Amino acid sequence: MERVECLYRVSTKGQMDHDDIPMQRIECRKFAESQGWIIIKELCEKGVSGFKVAANDRDAIQELRDDAVNQRFDILLVFMFDRLGRRDDETPFVVEWFAKQGIRIFSVKEGEQKFESHTDSLINYIRYWQSEGESRKTSMRIKTRLDQMRAEGLYTGG
Repeated sequence: MERVECLYRVSTKGQMDHDDIPMQRIECRKFAESQGWIIIKELCEKGVSGFKVAANDRDAIQELRDDAVNQRFDILLVFMFDRLGRRDDETPFVVEWFAKQGIRIFSVKEGEQKFESHTDSLINYIRYWQSEGESRKTSMRIKTRLDQMRAEGLYTGG
């Protein structure tokens, strides 16, 4: 039986109050069950930006790395690949590192990330290039709205 470790992540403290983590957990559990896999560990990152925080500074990623090196699991499962990170200069290589350790990487929504061809590596890179772009656009929208609110004399927190 395949041993699975799951990673769930939300970027902001505000998301922790909503249903994001439970939704990810439910979907990953259903997916693992449909494949006949057993989840042996579930790691949660609450309020950790996959764009602003480097993998080396993320405790869950370091724990997954340690478990991979020690062959404690066979499959890394996430709801969507961007839960692993959103840095185009880092996340593709983190994912590839897991694959080189013999870990299969799955997303409930996007399937398996393989590294059998040059095209697979390109798709892996493009995925995180796109995720970083989405993070940058979100940051611009938030900054613009906060600037507007300050100009209107509204409270913006902190």
